[in-house]
This record gives sequence, structure tokens and C-alpha cells, in this order.
Amino acid sequence: MHKVAFIGTGIMGAPIAGHLMDAGYSLTVYNRTPQKAQPLVDRGAVLASSPAEAAAEADVVFTMVGYPEDVEELYLAGDGLLTSTKPGCVLIDLTTSSPSLARDIAEAAQVDGRFAFDCPVTGGEAGAIAGTLTAIVGATERDIESVRPLLETFCSRICCFGGAGKGQSAKLANQVALASSMVGMADALSFAEQSGLDLEQTREMIMGGTGASGAMDTLAPKALSGDWKPGFMVKHFIKDIGLALQEAEEREIALPGADTAFTLYDMLDAIGGGSLGTQAITLLYQEEAEAVAAGLDWSLYTAQHEHEEGCGCGHDHDHGDHECCHGEGHHHDGDHCCGHHGE
Repeated sequence: MHKVAFIGTGIMGAPIAGHLMDAGYSLTVYNRTPQKAQPLVDRGAVLASSPAEAAAEADVVFTMVGYPEDVEELYLAGDGLLTSTKPGCVLIDLTTSSPSLARDIAEAAQVDGRFAFDCPVTGGEAGAIAGTLTAIVGATERDIESVRPLLETFCSRICCFGGAGKGQSAKLANQVALASSMVGMADALSFAEQSGLDLEQTREMIMGGTGASGAMDTLAPKALSGDWKPGFMVKHFIKDIGLALQEAEEREIALPGADTAFTLYDMLDAIGGGSLGTQAITLLYQEEAEAVAAGLDWSLYTAQHEHEEGCGCGHDHDHGDHECCHGEGHHHDGDHCCGHHGE
């Protein structure tokens, strides 16, 4: 059995690491907040004091951290994983990150006698807990043959896209599709509510037709029940959409759906919603009292983003001009964001 290191035991990392332990793999773990790794330690994992210590004797290293800059430091710093691991080690990054960074890491690993590949996953916290994630791999089937059994402990589907960075590009395509689905879900629920419809009945009707989506299936029920607990945090979704928009800008591709979603989620983050689940986008359509009850504060937005001309988000997006909430503007004097309620 491989000796395995797992770096990053957060919302999804912890259950993934748990599946590896369930399969009998010897596991060493590291997390910047050691308490988050304690349940794994209680089950028999060894807690390391640094990523380098965790990876030193490992045959396979998994990483799942927050942002591309975290990935870059973790792998490419002077004491990073490419120098602290033993020759022949396989390094698998589960973080959703930059395609170009994934290529850089893979090339550097090859020079140093290691094998690294990008392997972002999709399926959220529920999929991580159930062990039914989809692995989106920047390598070939042949490349991952030796570690496929490890991936299969927490994935029900493994999609190989053939080359370094392509796993990240494919994952970003998934996030682009999800971004528009989230806005569509929020729009549909708001429209149904203002039309006097039963929201759960409407949701079930939509799920029976071509308007169905994963967002409507799994996240709309949480929004309708007022459950804002993150299976996937708003701030991490903003990161993913931003990466996709950056890649699109470099290729001179327009992504209006993703652009709209970025604007709305950026606004949600600005009023204190960065650590909520992505279903919290629906709070932008509610009365201010609903947002306050969820811990949001519109005064944070008005303080940071004075409206000079029209709406204008005020954030430096570098993705062209944005209009918030479909160009309808905001008047945060006791009303909600999108101007759909209380009229």
C-alpha cells in the first residue's frame, strides 16, 4: 500500500482523506489550522507540522488548498513539495486552480524526477462525503494507472483530458456552466415568488423539464429552507469564475453568463457572504431583513462602493463593464438588491 500525504483538510479535503483511510492507506496530514485535521488524527492519521514534513516519506501526495497562490507556494517555493518529496513521488493537486500554473508544476516536477498532475474534482461537500466525486484529470489514463485505486476511493467517475493543465481547463468549463445555472435558479425562484407560486411545486415542475439543473436539484431546496451552510463557499466560487474569466479574456472569448454571475457573487461577498454556501445568491433577491438574518450587511456595500453613475459594482474585475442585478440598480434604503420585491 502507498504511503499517502494529504495537505489541506477543509470542507472537502477532510472527507476525501477519510475515504483514503477507510481503504487502508497510511495517511499523514497537514492543515494550516491543525484542529481541522484532528478528526483524522483521532482515527489514526499522523499530523505533520509542515507540508514538507507531511510529504517527506510519501509515495503519493494529495493537495487541496484554497487559491492558485497557495498552490504555487506549496509546490514551487524553495522548501516546496517538488524539493521536499522523494524521487518518484506522485503529486496530485485537487485544487481548482490556474491551467498555466498546473503546466508549470508538471514541467518542474518532471525535471525533478517526480510526476505531478492537476486533478480538480466536482461534486461538492456532499460528493466528498459520499465518495462520489468526479475527478477531472490533466493526464492520460496510462499516466494515472498506478494511482487510480486511490482516486477511486473518493471518486465514482474519472475523466482524463490528456495533458497538464487540461484538467483545470475542464473544471473551469464546469464552473462556467454552474455559474449561469446558479443565476438561473435564483432568477426563477424570485420570478415564481413574485408571481404568487408555490416555490417547491415550481421547483419540482422545473426539475421535470429542460430547465432542470444541478443547482435547482440540490441547492434550491437549501435556499428555500434558509440553509446557507457552505457545501462550497461563495469566496471560492468567485475565485473559480474569476479564473475562467481570466482565461477567456486571454483567448478573447466573451462569457456573459459567467460575467453576470461573477458580478452578483462579488456583491454577495462584499456584504459579508463570502463564507456562505453558493445558494446564498438568492439572498440578493430578498428583502433586507432576510439578508440581515443570514448575517449580511448592505451597509458594507454602500460604504465601499459609492454609486457615482448608475449602479456600477466598483470592483476592479478586469473583465469589462458590469451591471449589477441585470442593470436594474440598487437602492439600499430598506429594500433588497434587485428591485424585485416590496414594490
